[in-house]
Amino acid sequence: MLVLDVMMPGVDGLGVCQVLRAEGDQIPILMLTARVETADRVAGLDAGADDYVPKPYDIDEVLARLRALMRRAEGTVPSDELLVADVRLNPNSRRVWRDGREIELSKTEFDLLELLMLNAGIVLEHHVIYDRIWGYDFGPESKNLAVYVGYLRRKLGPPELIRTVRGVGYTMRAS
Repeated sequence: MLVLDVMMPGVDGLGVCQVLRAEGDQIPILMLTARVETADRVAGLDAGADDYVPKPYDIDEVLARLRALMRRAEGTVPSDELLVADVRLNPNSRRVWRDGREIELSKTEFDLLELLMLNAGIVLEHHVIYDRIWGYDFGPESKNLAVYVGYLRRKLGPPELIRTVRGVGYTMRAS
């Protein structure tokens, strides 16, 4: 949560808001400022603020608006994260959660899960997965991929999201 004033010393709150949104940051932003004209409110909201409260304000109203922004933000997934069913993956921090519980994965397990989540609902052929994860195809006799899919299935737990398409490859989907 970020509370900004339009007229801050050294930097303008509208500019801060615009930069954050341009960088893809989805942090909830409340503008709290003495600028009360309709044009000022429109400018604040157009800059990317989620709410705008002019001064003088009632502290109870501000707190209620902050709670509302936090409720809306709780249900969102940052734009750089992947979500399939209740599995959330953050490629930047290389962390994975299922139903709010963090899951520890090896580098290969993480890379495989990320590939499946990026292509959720699409059947990826064995040779494509081998090429993208290991850089080469181990051949039709290799069980390497099946072993890693098994590791992921055990770590993710039920219900199973990684589906086998016999003779073709794997896909990840919620149902």
